[in-house]
Amino acid sequence: MKKQNFLFILLIGLVLLAGCSDSADQAEEKNKEAQNHEKKEENQKQDKKSPYIEAYKPIQPSKEAVALEKNYTEEEQKLMPANEAHGGERERSVPLGQTLQKGKEDKTNGPLKDHRLVAFYGTPLSENMGILGEYGPEEMMKKLKEHTKAYSELDPERPAIPTIELIATVANRDPGPDGLYVSPPNEEVIEEYAKLAKKHGALLLLDIQLGRATVMQEVKAIEKYLKLPYVHLAIDTEYSVQEGEVPGEDLGQVNGADVQKAVEYVDQLVEENQLPDKLVLVHQFGNGIIKNKEKIHPTEHVQVPLNYDGFGDAAIKLSAYGKLVKDQPIQYGGFKVFKKNDKPVLTPEQVLQLDPAPAIVNYQ
Repeated sequence: MKKQNFLFILLIGLVLLAGCSDSADQAEEKNKEAQNHEKKEENQKQDKKSPYIEAYKPIQPSKEAVALEKNYTEEEQKLMPANEAHGGERERSVPLGQTLQKGKEDKTNGPLKDHRLVAFYGTPLSENMGILGEYGPEEMMKKLKEHTKAYSELDPERPAIPTIELIATVANRDPGPDGLYVSPPNEEVIEEYAKLAKKHGALLLLDIQLGRATVMQEVKAIEKYLKLPYVHLAIDTEYSVQEGEVPGEDLGQVNGADVQKAVEYVDQLVEENQLPDKLVLVHQFGNGIIKNKEKIHPTEHVQVPLNYDGFGDAAIKLSAYGKLVKDQPIQYGGFKVFKKNDKPVLTPEQVLQLDPAPAIVNYQ
């Protein structure tokens, strides 16, 4: 009887031991699966980020560069919100230097997440439309890198990327054969500046002026270039006119829903072609040019900065940026500086005081 009890107890022990062993094996297997899953996710993140190493080269700050806030006295920092508010809210919406707007998030690995873009705007086909028409390509790049370096020195935690903003489709006062008041892309010029950008580790922003064409008509006209890893999109909304209106004579208007179609289209291009995440820069010259602005929003693969394009009195520009960018937030802000039309021309130190700090600063 004792022998039978002993054998019975031994049998139960073996069963329990086997169960424990199975549980341990299962636990170890689950642990391995979890580790493999984490490793796979990390690899995917690295794979997603790695194209950016080749897509652009930020201008690195010098060893002497100090944090942004140290470039301003305490008194200057106190006055910053008041300078921009002009009687409005005198508290910053985000800390000095932050580019992401209050309450917004960025799910991408796009260039604005850790960097600032400093861009020269225009076309080599016209001296009157911006800096690109004033200098040869290499001289222009030299000056662009100098401007970019100044921003990296002021804000070393956000190294700036030299960016060429090339007008790809130009709005005209002549309707042209198709009646759209816009010239088609000049492929020779685009390819020249695409090669220039790649050579110098710069980004290329292809700017579309619309005339009477739709946003998507002009986006599709440059689609093959948007498939390059270092090429992004900008939409010049003020040149979008209706029947009876002429670009340059009448101030245009674009529906935010049409802009969002372009954002989602670019997002799709990124997905289908395994491209680095991109940005769609939306220009606005003044209030009311973009209807239904609330329809515009970033996506998983596309960042959306809203650029203020007004020119003239510096104090008015600072105030307008607050009203058109800070108070109507989408995700990031951008700010255009007109070398010939602004009075006075704001310095990089003054530009970076804005709330939020512009993620893109373009010069015309």
